[in-house]
Amino acid sequence: MKWLTSLVLSLACLTANAQSAGGPLVIRITQGVEGALPIAIVPFEWAGAPMPTDIAQVVSNDLTRSGRFNPMPRNDLPSKPSDPTQVNLKEWRAVGMDNLVIGRITASGDGGYLVEFRLLDAFTGKQLAGFQIPAAANALRLTAHQISDIIYKTLLNVPGAFATRIAYVTVARRDAKNSTYRLQIADADGYDAKTILESPQPLMSPAWAPDGNRLAYVSFEERNSAIYVQDVRSGQRKKVVSGAGINSAPAFAPDGQRLAVTRSQDGNPDIYVVDIASGQQTRLTTHEAIDTEAAWAPDGSAIVFTSDRSGGPQIYKVAPTGGEARRVTFNMGNYNSRASYSPDGQSLVMVNGGSGYRITLLDLKTGSSRNLTGSNLDESPSFAPNGSMIIYATMAGRGTELAAVSVDGSIKQRLALQQGEVREPAWGPLRQ
Repeated sequence: MKWLTSLVLSLACLTANAQSAGGPLVIRITQGVEGALPIAIVPFEWAGAPMPTDIAQVVSNDLTRSGRFNPMPRNDLPSKPSDPTQVNLKEWRAVGMDNLVIGRITASGDGGYLVEFRLLDAFTGKQLAGFQIPAAANALRLTAHQISDIIYKTLLNVPGAFATRIAYVTVARRDAKNSTYRLQIADADGYDAKTILESPQPLMSPAWAPDGNRLAYVSFEERNSAIYVQDVRSGQRKKVVSGAGINSAPAFAPDGQRLAVTRSQDGNPDIYVVDIASGQQTRLTTHEAIDTEAAWAPDGSAIVFTSDRSGGPQIYKVAPTGGEARRVTFNMGNYNSRASYSPDGQSLVMVNGGSGYRITLLDLKTGSSRNLTGSNLDESPSFAPNGSMIIYATMAGRGTELAAVSVDGSIKQRLALQQGEVREPAWGPLRQ
């Protein structure tokens, strides 16, 4: 129980100095890859009044923060074509561009827009990708993120994750004894932040459903922990797990119909699987140790969790129907917790404790592991749906911020509120 108590205390310390929370998350790249691909994003042609969203600028910002592209500054563009017939390949080659993105926007009859773009090879003039995307007036940023995903996949042969959202918890301290907790979601670039729930009592452990339309989370609004599932569009929510003892750490099954949770209703914390519709519960572990922080394999074949049954927190695996639990982490020190699977199921990300608490990646085939971060207090790692980046919370100079690191450690970002603190991030699935 000592390690679990220490973890709870550390979370309390992370929020103790929060003064206010709100506004967009500001992303700054602290490390990118050498030889990032040069690309030019030309402003999209539009004949009407100023657009509410500069689609080309959003695309440029997306590709920049990926760390793998180096978009040309807009003021340096030699020309601003919107059609392939207007492109002078020689001038783009002269300024060292590998690829060029052009486009135009036209009004549609329903009050929305038709966004057309083309990705061109600046050396051959060949069109590498091109689409017409209908977009509502309030969905232009999403359209821009979808374009970024197409460009990323076309040039890197890796799915993008720009058209995604993140969930997180902010804490605003009203006075010495009272705080406001907010469960919020935002686009992956920090924009369009929305508060899903506000409470004077702690909110914890947000987890996305596979459909991206629901969140599970822990609320202490009734003075004891309870697990809710809430529709992020309508706000409708359902209390799924409650009662005496600990009710925590929800994780959606890949089918979206079940949750793995931690409960201590019968004594020690154990892992349960709960059917969301019926409330029926299946107990998976019965050990006298602490079992918590469950996470599902992408194919639903297994659940990993944290347990101190070997003397300190380590990662174990069990079938979703129960049975013998097998240890997963070996030769990784005395502290490993909060594991979750990569989208391809080939690796686990977790918090590894030693001289500090750092984000560590474990290759499940080879058993090799490596630290991705070097801070003293990192927590709550969550994979992007394309498996390329991991978002986590970290202690910064003025409290907690969110950060992101690529799975090879080459790209690092910080995501901070202009005021206040933010923690417990969860990266959502691709938006359809």
